[in-house]
Amino acid sequence: MNWDRVEGNWKQFQGNVQKQWGKLTDDDLTVIEGRRTELAGRLQKRYGYAKDQAEKEIDAWLKGSS
Repeated sequence: MNWDRVEGNWKQFQGNVQKQWGKLTDDDLTVIEGRRTELAGRLQKRYGYAKDQAEKEIDAWLKGSS
């Protein structure tokens, strides 16, 4: 799956994102609004990931959601 699909259907994907990363709050999901860079930033903040680790997590989630 590509990120454009997630971004365009963010409301539908929010539940899957929160299931994958349970530390993200509803407010986080609202702020993210389907933006990949914002999701990566929130993962860094909530989980203490480095930027490259956050990107790897997102890529793995995208592959698993296909």
